[in-house]
Formats: sequence, C-alpha cells, structure tokens
Amino acid sequence: MRISNPILPGFNPDPSIVRVGEEVFIATSTFEWYPGVQIHRSRDLKNWELAARPLDRASLLDMRGNPDSGGVWAPCLTYADGRFWLVYSDMKRRDGAFKDCRNYLTTAPSVEGPWSEPVYLNASGFDASLFHDEDGRKWLVNMIWDHNQTGADRFGGIVIQEYDVGEARLIGKIRNIYCGTDLGLVEGPHLYRRDGFYYLLTAEGGTEFDHAVTMARSRDLFGPYETDPIKHMLTAKDTGPEHLLQRAGHADIVEMGDGSLFMVHLCSRPLPETRNLPVGAAKRDHCRSPLGRETAIQRLVWEPGAFPRLAHGGVAPAAEIDGPELPEAPVEPISGHRTFDAGLPPEFQWLRTPQPERVFSLDARPGHLRIFGRESPGSTFEHALVARRQDAMSCRAETRIDVSPGDYQQFAGLISWYSGHKFHYLAVTADEAGARVLTVYSCPADWPDRTMTRVIDPIALPGKAPIDLGCDVDGARLRFRYRVQDGDWTDAGVTLDQSAISDESADGAGNNFTGAFIGLCAHDTSGRGRHADFDRFSYRATPG
Repeated sequence: MRISNPILPGFNPDPSIVRVGEEVFIATSTFEWYPGVQIHRSRDLKNWELAARPLDRASLLDMRGNPDSGGVWAPCLTYADGRFWLVYSDMKRRDGAFKDCRNYLTTAPSVEGPWSEPVYLNASGFDASLFHDEDGRKWLVNMIWDHNQTGADRFGGIVIQEYDVGEARLIGKIRNIYCGTDLGLVEGPHLYRRDGFYYLLTAEGGTEFDHAVTMARSRDLFGPYETDPIKHMLTAKDTGPEHLLQRAGHADIVEMGDGSLFMVHLCSRPLPETRNLPVGAAKRDHCRSPLGRETAIQRLVWEPGAFPRLAHGGVAPAAEIDGPELPEAPVEPISGHRTFDAGLPPEFQWLRTPQPERVFSLDARPGHLRIFGRESPGSTFEHALVARRQDAMSCRAETRIDVSPGDYQQFAGLISWYSGHKFHYLAVTADEAGARVLTVYSCPADWPDRTMTRVIDPIALPGKAPIDLGCDVDGARLRFRYRVQDGDWTDAGVTLDQSAISDESADGAGNNFTGAFIGLCAHDTSGRGRHADFDRFSYRATPG
C-alpha cells in the first residue's frame, strides 16, 4: 500500500499521533477556530476521518479576545491507564517579547468523550507534551519562553517537570534538559523510551522554510542529551523550491502493531507559480501556501541502539511512502453538497466563542443556517463566520443567501478567509439609499496597508429574492460570481490574489499559522444583529 502526502490536507498542523489497538489517532492544532483540537482516526494510516473536536465548552476553551493565530497551539494526545490524555495550550498573547500561554490537561475514556474538566498545568512556554514512563510516573515537557532574550530566538530550551495524577498538578523540580542545536528555536518536544535510552524529539528552526526535526537521547531522563550526529533527521530546508513538501518539522512517532514505525510531521505545499526562490533561502517571501501547514507521514527505520532514520534515505520528506502491511480501510468521503437540515456539517467551525448560539442558529428557520450579523471582519470577540478548510489548490464553492440588509453597515455573504487582515469577501449589502447591492471587499494584507477595500463598484440587486453566490479558486487566483433567481451565473468582474490568503504573505510565515477557509458570514457594525439565512453550501476540488 502506497500513501501519498499530505495525509491531512489543508490546515492541520503540529500533529500528535497515538495508536490504541487497531486504531490510530492524530490530534492537530486549531488555533482560534472552535471547537478546539481536531482528532482524526485511521486504521491504515492512509485513509483518515474526523473523529472529534474535544474542546467544545467554555470550561475547556474560551478564546474570545485571542489574537489571530492565537488559541490552541500544538496539542499532545497520548493513551495510558485506559484513558486518552490531551494536553493543549491556549495562547492569549503571541506578539512581542511576552507570550501568555496557558497549558491544560483533559482526559477521556474515548476520543468522543466525555472529556474531563481541565487541569491547569503551567504557562512557562508552549508545545507541552505528556510522557508516560515505564514506571508509571508522568512527566510534562515543554519549551520555555525567555522574554529577556533579544532577537528572534527567545526559545530557552526544553524543560521537564513531574505530573502527579493524584494531586492533579505539577510537582517537584523544573529542569532544563535540552537547548537544541545552532539552528535555534527549539520547541515541539516528545519523549520516547527505547533500548535503554530516553529519546527526545524536537522541532527547530521556526515554522518557516528552515524548519527541521531534531532528535537527542540520554540514558537518564534529565540528561545530558546527546544530539543525533546528523543533527536534523527530517528537513526540507536544503531542498529546491520544486520539492513538493516544504517547511517540514514538528513531528511525532508511532509504532504499529507489527513493529513498523512512522513519523507524522507538518509541512506546506507552496503554489507552483510561487516556487521561485533559491535553495536554502531562509525566507522565501514569494513562496506562498494558502492551504497552510498540513500533516504528512514518513516511514522510519530504527535499529537497536541507533537513532531513527527515514526509510527512503536522506532527510528530505517524501511525497509518497510505503504504508504498513495492513488492508486498506476506506472512510466515507465528505459530501460536496451540504444542507442544514441535520445540523452543522462536521467540517465546519467558527471563531473563538464557546457560545455559538450568539453567532448562528439551525433552529430559527428550519433547513437554514441563520447567521447573526455581529462585529466587523477581524473582530477577536464576536465574529459571525462559519467556514470549512480549503483543502485543494483549486476548488469551487457555492451557496444561496437570503438577506435584506437595511443599510451599508449590514453585509453578509461568501468569504475566503485567513485572518482579519487576509480575506476576500463577496457581500450582499445596501447602498446609502438602502437599496440592496452586491460588492466585493478585499484585504490582501499588503504591508504596511492592511485596510479592507471595496474592489468593484456595487452591483444593484433586484427585489428581495435569495441570491446564489460562488467562488472559483485556481491556485493563486480567485474569482467570484453570482446568480439571481436561478438565472445565469455572472462574473463579479475582478481577479483576486488567493496566494495572499496564506501563511507566508504580508507579515511572513513566522507570524501566521493557520490556513485558508471558505465559508459563510454576516456582519452588522451597527450592533443591531441583522441576520442572513443560508440554505445550502457546496464545495469541491477542481483540476488545477
């Protein structure tokens, strides 16, 4: 069985993997999207389905006010003592010298729950991971943030502290066990016990084009740790821009029932038309990946007493690997056409709030998703946006909207979204006279001007009938279209830069961590909460 990468396409970064019996689970970061943490399930490592999003209530996660690309960073999913253990971060501040990052633990008998009330762990740094040692003791490892350092590298090393299950808190001495290599920015720790060694897997180089996976080992849990002689066991930093998988790093390892070993890691796939910078470029400013950081998998060989190596040789990630010796276990594909009769489709999420009833309703008008116009695009408190990941380089999306805006402060429609400063928006609104019009708003994040602009003249819309809205993404280009009363589709008359809806645009990859979404939204900056009703949504990948 051959497995093509990425195995989780679209925004699915920072994978943590665990096998329980015949099933394998991957948890990935969700940042400001709610509910928090995505857990996918597979039986063959090739076919994956969404199994759960555990952080689905206010006591577990409330991200109102969190910045773009704040929220849930790098969860760690493990299994021990008959339970799943999920450690996660809630990043409240992420810019400047300080980071306010709260780390929590919740447990459950299955990934579907019920998940326990969270235990607060610490706030010393992010990428917290729980290690279950052979003697039953449990240890939390995380990178530590040093605000006293200057420059980009405030990553102060990997620290470890014991977690006491009975007392539900960290106890004992905090030890700094590993400071990484000269690549810097050491983070993403996971510990393993094998052949009498403790192996410490880390990520280095930052989550840009110098990202890498580094392993070290020690006979003693607290070190000293010896770095792998080849330094980085996985990296794409020295590949050419034509290499499919870039920015490879932040990994975790799983052992299958037959003893075969695999490593999952994050990566990105820059658009082919933007792969134009030389080998080793630390910042490929024109290399853009709208799908964000995705999850890929590599097969390992791990000889007794040795460091693990990629089975295909070298250190660069492979686009295709040999899977385990298991029968394929296909899963039901996500439907391309969605209605709202049976609830919110599972691929959809919203932003930040644990009170979805303030943002949308599936009961107010049966068969419709009613979105209540809330604050402006980019509000970090109450933003009424419901969306799904863009998971293909080229795709098509359509919806039908029934809305009667009263004035120009009320607008709703179809949006391609990355963050409050990166979006393209086909909106039904009203002109100064209160007549209904269609327009396109765009904020492509061109630094230093990150202002939303109206990029077409308003188009008059007849009557009050529902309007069909559509968008077509072809790599780095996006075009909107519309249709009135089942007539012919009409192009909105502008080509937009979809490559701007990416990690790397504007502020650079180091400041952005999610990926492109396409979805439905309503805004009412008057504060009156005018709603919009959507009765369908379709999405499908198209040949690029």
